[in-house]
Amino acid sequence: MVGLGWPAVLAVALVGLVVAPLLPGLWLTLAPAAHASVWAALWADPQWPQALQATLTSALLGTALACALTVGAATHLYPSATWLRLQRRLPLLLAVPHAAFAVGLAFLLAPSGWLARLVAPVAGWAAPPAWVTVQDPHGLALALALALKESFFLLWVLMAVLAEQATARHLLLARSMGYSPAQVWRVVLWPQVLPRLAWPLAAVLAYSLSVVDMALVLGPGNPPTVAVLAWRWLGDPSPATQAQGAAAALVLLGWWAALAFTAWALWRGWRVWQRRATPSGIRADIGIWVPTAWRVGVVPWFGVGAAVVALLVLWSVADGWFFPALVPQGLTLRHWQAADVAPLLTTLWLAAAASAVCLPVALAWLEWGPQRANAVLYLPLVLPALPLAAGQYTTLLHTGLDGTATGLLWAHLLWVLPYTMLTLVGPYRALDPRLLTTARALGLTRWQACLRVKWPLLLRPLCAAAAVGLPTQFAGGGRFATVTTEAVNLSAGGHRSVLAVQTLLQVALPLAAFALAAAWPRWATRHRLGVR
Repeated sequence: MVGLGWPAVLAVALVGLVVAPLLPGLWLTLAPAAHASVWAALWADPQWPQALQATLTSALLGTALACALTVGAATHLYPSATWLRLQRRLPLLLAVPHAAFAVGLAFLLAPSGWLARLVAPVAGWAAPPAWVTVQDPHGLALALALALKESFFLLWVLMAVLAEQATARHLLLARSMGYSPAQVWRVVLWPQVLPRLAWPLAAVLAYSLSVVDMALVLGPGNPPTVAVLAWRWLGDPSPATQAQGAAAALVLLGWWAALAFTAWALWRGWRVWQRRATPSGIRADIGIWVPTAWRVGVVPWFGVGAAVVALLVLWSVADGWFFPALVPQGLTLRHWQAADVAPLLTTLWLAAAASAVCLPVALAWLEWGPQRANAVLYLPLVLPALPLAAGQYTTLLHTGLDGTATGLLWAHLLWVLPYTMLTLVGPYRALDPRLLTTARALGLTRWQACLRVKWPLLLRPLCAAAAVGLPTQFAGGGRFATVTTEAVNLSAGGHRSVLAVQTLLQVALPLAAFALAAAWPRWATRHRLGVR
């Protein structure tokens, strides 16, 4: 720490409290997998081949489709009025947690789901068709859910990049030189933008490989994906089975590293080819019909998000809804009146406490911490989550914090902190540094300048760094039920209306956070200026 002032030392120490205790837990969790017998038992397990195939299919297909949707939408809709409309509606889709999105998509795609009910009168179906549209053995439904949900995240990151002034200037300059939109993107914009999507794409791939909640709802059942298998094995009381779970978690980590390296090599190869190709090598007419197709196709793409929430609302108030009826036979509020609000209260205090801890830590790091080490903070987002969660669980067991509120809160900080950083780092760097310099010249200390000038100007992004959905199964030890765990548990066979209520409660919290993030800065500004 030589050469660092006390604020920088404090920032590093605070981040260390979040990250450092994980390291011994990771070692204790993964060390048993070093024995050859564990790997032999893993490869001999009859569930393993199918689980590995379903995992790779869902992760690769989901990530590739998410990337294709994002790239296609940006290439053919930016800049346009449609792009601006998507930008305004995107926070609503981001607010829908992964588990809630999976449950709503299951209501849409299941053999007795709404799409089948829509077709039933034409097809003459009196009973649900004998099709496997969710929990299929290849993980295709899971891949579709991952593609749709993660494309919203990638689009959100891309919108922040495209909003920068340098990108807009390069676009205007290239168009003024006579390049077609397709040529502008291939020659000018994508070479600049895609490298900045490397970490978000790595995060999408890591999440797709290690997702548990969505896989329990939409993924194959028997055998499940590798992540679900590892999750079950790591929770088994047998040390041999736990070691097998640790080996499976290492497989996920190895696959992520291999796929990330392959993607990097393909990118390098494409860049070499792109340098040799001439802009005139692209036909100017390829952009004539493709943008039209994307403007037509983007409606159902974003319409799925609205349909998911609409179906959840309908099921939560349905008083009998039998196939092939397109709408419920009646409406009732009894499912809401009988809802268990304890998971909601647990989720509320957990989210509030995690945000209250991580926001000042992130601000201290951004202001005084060593910025060259930012990549270390993003590792929980770009590495498969299952080994990290298992390492946390082992740490909590050895410290006696398993199943406690303190342990549950600490376990969540590992993911809340990098998401908070990801939300704040762009606006923090974009703020004009001359404002802080002027405040210092007027006699304010750096702390006073941040408190009175810098951070009030960042009130909107500070408010936006609030709603994050996180895993609770390991750290909670089954003693703390959140709306996420309740929704996942009910999806295994619970009443659809009760499931819809718990899922909507899961949606309500981040939606409320986004609404507050939008309204509070506006109110604070009006109140400060005395506007009524």
